[in-house]
Order: sequence, then C-alpha cells, then structure tokens
Amino acid sequence: MAIEVRVPALGESIVEATISKWLKREGDPIGLGEPIVELETDKVNLEVAAEQAGRLVSIIKAEGETVAINDLIATIDGNGGAAAPPPPAPVAAAPTEPPAPPAPVAAPTNGQTAAAPPPAPTPPTPTALKVAAENNIDITAVVGTGPGGRVTKEDVITHMLRMAQAATPTPVAIPAPTPPAPAAPPAPVAATPAPVARPAPAPPAPVAPPPPQAPLTTDSGKPLPTGPMPAIVEVERREERQRMSRRRQTIARRLVEAQATAAMLTTFNEADMLPIMNLRKKHKDSFKERHGVGLGFMSFFTKASVNALKAFPLLNAEIDGDDVIIKHYYDIGIAVGTEQGLVVPVLRDADRKSFAEIERGIAELANRARDGKLTLAELQGGTFSITNGGVYGSLMSTPILNTPQVGILGMHKIMERPVVVNGEIVVRPMMYLALTYDHRIVDGSEAVRFLVHIKSLLEDPEALLLAS
Repeated sequence: MAIEVRVPALGESIVEATISKWLKREGDPIGLGEPIVELETDKVNLEVAAEQAGRLVSIIKAEGETVAINDLIATIDGNGGAAAPPPPAPVAAAPTEPPAPPAPVAAPTNGQTAAAPPPAPTPPTPTALKVAAENNIDITAVVGTGPGGRVTKEDVITHMLRMAQAATPTPVAIPAPTPPAPAAPPAPVAATPAPVARPAPAPPAPVAPPPPQAPLTTDSGKPLPTGPMPAIVEVERREERQRMSRRRQTIARRLVEAQATAAMLTTFNEADMLPIMNLRKKHKDSFKERHGVGLGFMSFFTKASVNALKAFPLLNAEIDGDDVIIKHYYDIGIAVGTEQGLVVPVLRDADRKSFAEIERGIAELANRARDGKLTLAELQGGTFSITNGGVYGSLMSTPILNTPQVGILGMHKIMERPVVVNGEIVVRPMMYLALTYDHRIVDGSEAVRFLVHIKSLLEDPEALLLAS
C-alpha cells in the first residue's frame, strides 16, 4: 500500500519551505515516527516524520527545491517493501492436438546445471530519470547499484563523472630527438704543401665606447630597479557559487526593509564594568550553588533595559499606520548566532523574572537555537532587543532594528582603557554601548537619556538590584 508524504502546515504566515536535507534515501526502511526529511522555513527547520512504517519508494522533490503546504514530496510502501506474491498461473485448456516437442536444450558440461533466464531489470528511480534527462544521459548505459540493480541518482552522477574523465585527453609522450651521427674524419693528405708567406693583417682600429646612458627614473626621480624581470606566476582564480539558505534570504530581506522603512539613528556611550565584575566575582560561587546557573552579564543588561524601558516607554513601542502602540509588557529578544544565521528568540515577561530565571531562560533559548529546536512562538512578538557583538571581539558597531521594534541595545567587548576618575587617570574595564532607535517616534534627547539611564544602572549594580 503506497502512502503519500506531503508537506505539513508550517505555522502562522509560513506558506512554503525548502527541502533542506533528505534523512532517508530511496529503498531505505523507515520506522513509525522516524524523521524522513528536513524542511527549512524562514525562521526554523522542521522534520517530517513517517506516519507509518515501511520503505521509502520514491523521492519526488529533491534537496534545494521549494515546496508549498500539502505538496507531495515522497511515497512510502506500507508493506515494508515486501513484494506481493505473484498471481497463480492460469490453467491451459486441454489441447486438441499433441503439443510440439520442446526444443532440445544443450546438456550442461562439467556437471553444471543450466542457468535460469535473468530477471527483468528494475526501473530507475524518478530522481535518476530527472537527472539523466536534464544532462542528456542515456539511462540504459548507467550501471545501477540500488536494490535489484536499480539505477539511482548517485549512479547517474557517477556515470557523468566517468564520462567527463574519459573525455579528458590523455597526454602523448613525444620521443626525444635522435642525435646526428658523427661525421667521418677527412681522408689523410699525401703531402703537405710548403707554407706561403703572407703579410700580417693590420690591427683593427680602436672603437670608441658608447656614451653612458642616464638611468631610468620614476616620476618622482627615483631610479627604477635593474636586473632580470621576475617570472610571472599564474594564480588560480577560483569562484564558488552557493545558494542562500531560506533563513539567510529572510534575514537579508528584513534588514533591507528595516533600512527602507525606519528612520534609524544610533547613539553611543560607555560603561565602567568594574562594579559588575567585582559583584560577580564576589557572589558567583554562591549564586551558582544556590540556583544551578552562572551569574553572567546578560541578566544585568536585561534588568537595566527593562528598568530604562519603564522610564522611557516610547522605546518599548511600535508604529501601526498613524498610531503608536505602547506596550506595557517586556518581552526582550536576545540575538543568538548559529551556523544557519542570526536568530532572536524572545524572553517573555522579563520584568517578572529574577536574575537566576533570566540567566536560565537565556541559556535554554541559546541552546535550543544552536540545536535548531526553536519553535515559531519563541521567535515572535518581542518588544525590545539586545545583541552582544562583544562575544566575537567587536569593539563598536551600529545594530540594525528588528522591526517593528523601535529600539535595540548593542553590547561590545570589554577592554581595559585609561579613563579619568576623580581627576586621576586610571585603567578600567570599559564597554562601549550602542542604542539604535527609530527616529520617527523617538527623539534624540530621549534616546540619549535612555542610554545614560542604562549606563548609570550598570555602574551601580546594587541600585539595579534594589530596583528589580
């Protein structure tokens, strides 16, 4: 019984996906609930599992193809791949005439039995036929390595590689030239004639040496280098074309939309991180022993951002036509870098969480992001974002808004620098802070005061603890 594998519903506002990777190949056995294929959407990757055990008969959509919801992408043999028993042969009617004697069969030699006729060849897979047709390959010339000698896509590709190698001309060895035979010595002369006296030649007239030439110089008057020209070495100029992943295409589109629709402006400040570093050093062991999680910097920045958003509510808003929607809840997006690209999972109700709950929530979201297990709900609905380029060594940057949000805070690398404190030059661990905001609803003075508010809380973490 053939079972169709179709693209499931992918979530709200997602209508198509890309075949990222087939986890099974044609002919592979499949268990109930076992993943078959990985689909890549704009935000997350999803695995499609088998609804019944069997064997994967055919793959209809290849890797890299775009598919829509409910598209047929593969079929499964629900019998597990077991061939159905052949129907019984029909009983022939009694002949009216005696049948002709069978043709004589040559007796086998060396005690061997006669070989049975070869079975009918298994037809190639649909993917193999498609690849062969696209590359003008005679499918009958391809040697199959699949079950029953079935020709697969890999067999067609291997055949193409062999054809390409065979078409490459083989270098022909050129024999070395044969040296000419030595000339025979001249025959001896019977008698040597007497030498004839000749006048000595006159010595040649002395030739005047050529006048010295002035050395070649550049436009600035410097002499050009002399000597043999260096050999020209050809450098291989390689190019490689890679298809952008669906997530990277979405990131590119959203960033361009943010640049085109928002009036983005960035303001900078710096914070002395020594008070927080001393506080973490003092309490990190007891904090981890009590809560089972380390005390990092992100909880301080999240708490400071929430406190500043309450003081400056327009940074926690969005524009809807001619209206401004001010949000009185605080869902903070935390930017996380993964192998597939940047994602921004959302920490819900950050204002109601303790330092330990924030650290634990951020760690869980980051791990799920790197494992590709985030859900769509965890990526939607943030009100303000924080990004940390300092983990990659960035000293200063201008973050781009995660629209429709109107504010994003950028953290950077902590670096010791000389600063003036109470009239004295001291070395302190400093961090540059960046706030990008939408100037359509946030004025510059408000943005600057927002960032100064965060700076003051970071440099006085005890006040931040009391304000939490």
